[in-house]
Formats: sequence, C-alpha cells, structure tokens
Amino acid sequence: MDFSSAADDLYGVLPADFVETRKRLAQEARRAGDAALAKRIGALRRPTLSAWAVNLLARSAADDLAGLLDAGEEMRAAWGSGRGLGDLEQRRARLVGSLVRTAGELAADAGGALREQAVREVEDTLQAATVDAGIAEEVREGRLSQPRSHSGFVPAGFATAPADREERARPKPEEKPAEQEQPPERKAEPARSNVTRTSAARAKRAETLRRRAEQAEDKLAEREERADAAQREMQEVSAKVGQLRHELERAIAERDAASRRADRAEQNRARAEEAVREARKAAAEARRAAARDPGRPSTGAGRG
Repeated sequence: MDFSSAADDLYGVLPADFVETRKRLAQEARRAGDAALAKRIGALRRPTLSAWAVNLLARSAADDLAGLLDAGEEMRAAWGSGRGLGDLEQRRARLVGSLVRTAGELAADAGGALREQAVREVEDTLQAATVDAGIAEEVREGRLSQPRSHSGFVPAGFATAPADREERARPKPEEKPAEQEQPPERKAEPARSNVTRTSAARAKRAETLRRRAEQAEDKLAEREERADAAQREMQEVSAKVGQLRHELERAIAERDAASRRADRAEQNRARAEEAVREARKAAAEARRAAARDPGRPSTGAGRG
C-alpha cells in the first residue's frame, strides 16, 4: 500500500465511514512498519458531503467530468482572444447541469443523498474547476475534502476579453462632446470598481468561510483522534483488567487447592493421632493384664 492508493480508497467511502477507514489504513501502514505513511494517512481530512459527491464524479463519471474540464481549459485559452466564449459558456452550463444531477444520483445510490446546500456547493466547485486550473486538477484527482469556489467574472490572471474592451470603447450616440473628451474606459471605471469591490468582498467572505470550515474540520479531526486514543487506552486497560482477573482466578484456584490439601493433611494427622492413642491404650491394657497374673511367663522366659 502506498499513499496514493490509500488516499483513493479513503476518499471513495462515505464521509460517515471516513474516520474508521482512515484508522484501519493507518494501522495497516503501521503494522507494515511504515510510520511515515501512517502519519500521512492520519493527517487526511474527512470530506464534506458535497466534496465527497464531486469525488464520486471523478470515480464514476470520469469521462463526463473530463469533458467539463476540457471545456474549462478552452475557456481559459479563449480569454486571450475573446473568440467563441459564448458557445463555450453554453457548453459549460449544459455540462455542469448534467454533472450536478449525476453527482446527486451517485450520492443517493451510495447512501448519502445531497441537500440543497450541498447541491449548490457541488455546482460551485464544478464552475470553479472551469475557471481555475489548480482547482480543475484537484477535482480530476478526486480527493477533495472541501468544496471549492471562485469569485469574479474572469479567471484569475486573465484580463478582460478584447471584445468587451472594444464595446466599452465605442462612444454612445447620446454622449455630449464634452463627455467624449473623457475616455470611455474611465467613465466605466466606477461601475467596474463596484464590481471589483463586490467580487473582492465575496472572495474575502468565501475565504473566511473556507478557513472557518477548515478550522472546524481540524477541531473535529483532533477530537476524533482523541476519541480514538481514548478508545485504544480503554481497550488496553480492559485487556489489563482481563489479565489481572485471570491471574486472580488462578490464584484463587491455587488457594482453594492448597486449602483442600491442608484439610486432607489435617484429616491424616487426626487419624494418625487416633491410631497412636489406640496403640497406647492397647499397651496399657496389656501391662495391666500382666500385673494381674504375675505367674504368667513373659515373652522370652526360660531362656538361659
């Protein structure tokens, strides 16, 4: 087992089974003598339901997902020329809608039906994958732990399409000559600034929410690790208690056996004492009989 295969297995199970599966895989790595691999596996974070659903697409609808990611790559390339963006956006919309439905079906079949919020997060993640090449690679890999999003109207690192700039550069018929002295781009600046500020605010809020989600996930994982440690400690204590109980039962059995031997020894001693008393009594009676009949020759008399 290597890290890649372990991660693939782990992010393919239901989120509810993630912790138990992670524990099993880490234990297998540890038993195999690979402590570093066990540590890496233990550091993997449980996916949200929406991230898990996107991971299902990477496993069970890879061709359809690849079609969307290819469309995203074409869109990013088209931002340099502005050609064909309309058709690509329509194509992306169709693919995203189809994949969102597929994700819902796959999740339901696997036992993790998606609610409205999770469906929106799946859609946001797929949209983001068409805009950001890094997110596209994460989605293709199928090991997401959190949903992804992208704020703004153009991919990061790309300028506005030339067609849009030309449209803004054309003077409007109703503009007065005095107003035409000011470049159209500068007139459009307040609106663009508002859009930029709104996009920046959305991005900041999304980033804040993402960090909070990651922090909550880290705390949950930490508590799960503590629970696992407590469970292991309890099992060790239970095993020790069982061992001590076994030793106690064995000691009690040995004590009872020793007590029975002592009872038998006491009985033998009592019988021996009784036999001694009987012998002494018989000897005393013999002496008394000899005293009453002194003429009776004693044993061995007449020998010279």
